[in-house]
Amino acid sequence: MPALWIAHVTVSDDAAYGKYAALATKAIADHGGVFIARGGRYVQLEGKERPRNVVARFPSVEAAETCYHSDLYQEALGHARGASERELLIVETTD
Repeated sequence: MPALWIAHVTVSDDAAYGKYAALATKAIADHGGVFIARGGRYVQLEGKERPRNVVARFPSVEAAETCYHSDLYQEALGHARGASERELLIVETTD
């Protein structure tokens, strides 16, 4: 089953986060991920508001999880730490 990688982010260092985004984009694509929402307009209805929201579709939960643990994504994540506050989850779709 396909899966969605959903991130809610508050960026505090645009330059460092830009380095994260460049590397993460490649890692996600390398693992079959396709962005379906990336920082667009949103309406916060419940919970903690994060101004950047990203959703990528992967072929499976396993592909998304493998991406997260990949060397390239972990390198990218090094730029995001200290440059953002984030929540990230992977959820299987009903497709």
